[in-house]
Amino acid sequence: MPDLNYQKQAQEFYGKAPVIIMGSGASAAHGMSGMGALAKHLVAQTDVFDLSAPELEVWEKFCQVLGDGVDLESALHQVAASEELTSRIVKATWTLINSEDIEIFQKSLQDNAMFPLSRLLEHMFRSSLKRINIITTNYDRLAEYACDQRRIHHYTGFTHGFFRQLAAPTEITSARRVNIWKVHGSLDWFQTPLEDTVALSNIQGIPNNYQPQIVTPGTQKYQKTHLEPFRSIINNADLAINEAGSYLCIGYGFNDEHIQPKLMVKCLRQKTPVTIITYALSDSAKKLILDGKAQNYLAIERGETDDQSIVYSSLDKAPIKVEMNIWSLEGYLSLII
Repeated sequence: MPDLNYQKQAQEFYGKAPVIIMGSGASAAHGMSGMGALAKHLVAQTDVFDLSAPELEVWEKFCQVLGDGVDLESALHQVAASEELTSRIVKATWTLINSEDIEIFQKSLQDNAMFPLSRLLEHMFRSSLKRINIITTNYDRLAEYACDQRRIHHYTGFTHGFFRQLAAPTEITSARRVNIWKVHGSLDWFQTPLEDTVALSNIQGIPNNYQPQIVTPGTQKYQKTHLEPFRSIINNADLAINEAGSYLCIGYGFNDEHIQPKLMVKCLRQKTPVTIITYALSDSAKKLILDGKAQNYLAIERGETDDQSIVYSSLDKAPIKVEMNIWSLEGYLSLII
């Protein structure tokens, strides 16, 4: 067992009913593509047929920048893509992530213990909690599937059904519910020809004249998130962050300007406890949490093998090595359940 101080700290932070913050690492654990694989897919699969000469020039520059080893987010910031080119990049992104998402859903039909998140949520609801908030930058529906596997109701900002329309949190009531705030959109959100946003369950392709409502990295991210439904979703995520007793970050790199500022203010000014579990701590996480002024933190990353973890804690100046997996969500659950 790891040093009991860390286990005790993990349990104490978990006992404060954390808001769960999920980043791309949470989906990577199930084999979903990260930014690197997405960049390769975009270069190979984006439809550039009949683009104008200036748009093709921008596209070639974008591919060149990626080829030079610049990461996808930075590359998208370096080029000024037109609305048409952006729309095609969004469609290519949607096609890759959606196919992977559906594959994971199919696998989950055969394996009802597939999502450690299901076990976490079920355990949290064994208390008097009535609401759990998950904030995620991911487009995929893995959090929704994890809820479904354990008969947990979830709400993402829409009514129930197959053709789902925007609905306020008060419109849908259930005794216990997980709110999933998807600040960059979701694979099942589309802008309709009427220019409103709906969510379509279980569809394989993008309907004619519908636009996927996912916000890709780059400059478009800032314009798009000022519009509905993103504005309301981000506002609800902010409320959840402000009211939280603690945070549990799963595979989250601390690189998102929609979540970061509020989260850091809570961790720095109000000493709200934060637990981070991840494959590898990002530079941003190290800078903000470990080298920053966070007072109450527990950060766990993978060591040299899957069965080794490196633990950083506000209780101790030096990190410690633990010869067991407590860096994955499955491993973390062994600390608290």
